[in-house]
Amino acid sequence: MTTAFLFAGQGSQIVGMARDFYDHCPESRELMDSFTCDYDIKKLCFEGPQETLNDTAYAQSSIVAASLTILEAIKTKGIQGDVCAGLSLGEYSALCYAGAMDAQSAIDIVRQRGILMANALPAGTTGMSAVLGLSAEKIEEVCKEIQSKGLVLEIANYNCPGQIVVTGQKEALEQAEALLMEKGARRVLPLSVSGAFHSSLLQDASLELERVLQQSKLSLPKLSVYHNISGDKETVNSTEDLIEILKQQICHSVRFEQTIRNMIRDGVDTFVEIGPGKTLSGFVRKVDRSVKVYTINTVKDLEGMVEAWNK
Repeated sequence: MTTAFLFAGQGSQIVGMARDFYDHCPESRELMDSFTCDYDIKKLCFEGPQETLNDTAYAQSSIVAASLTILEAIKTKGIQGDVCAGLSLGEYSALCYAGAMDAQSAIDIVRQRGILMANALPAGTTGMSAVLGLSAEKIEEVCKEIQSKGLVLEIANYNCPGQIVVTGQKEALEQAEALLMEKGARRVLPLSVSGAFHSSLLQDASLELERVLQQSKLSLPKLSVYHNISGDKETVNSTEDLIEILKQQICHSVRFEQTIRNMIRDGVDTFVEIGPGKTLSGFVRKVDRSVKVYTINTVKDLEGMVEAWNK
């Protein structure tokens, strides 16, 4: 059995996330209590309000704190991932698991990343939309057509077959909707986000993130991480290589479907989603229903996985 740990990204945040593990696992409690931030991260995770949790500036550090708190409980059961990955923000949790940064450093970095992304673009001028039921090739055609008019429209996320997210200027998204429907999209759903994440419009923010990363304590990963920018393992010979990968990540497409396909190609047959929500498990099943998938949101989920694991 070859196991991949997958870590949740932004959008999965919910009031009460990781509280069950805090209440029942001393190691999880110790980790959550150790986090320092310029706001009460534990209180926001456990008590909300949801409106603040949804704010990119706070969401990112809160989700990583919750994910690492859940991970700590999984570690106590002796369950390990052979490889790992995360969806966008989740890549930082994955890198933490792989030993490229410690838990507090991960919190510090993504707190700054969240603030940078929240403030990167003028409010109301850009956004993102999920496109359902249309191939990547046809969506890419629409992006090129919109780009030919001097507007920015790009693919933000290759999530899974039949679900791709586009990102760009509001005008570009509005023009693209009719074209996408004409090409056969089942639905085009505007997302509740504050800007055009994973687009070239975040180039300036990526340079600011690079400065944050250069001032952070990073190490070479001790196990394979599949990175968003390619959906595959990247050559990381230095922390500068890692900084470049993470710098590029916020202004380029997240290739999550490719990540899952490449993991399966490399022999992964078991996936464990760590963090709030069940989104990534759904993506994995749409890629390949023959693999085993576990979602760990509660202590009961963990107990069920341990029981199945030991059979």
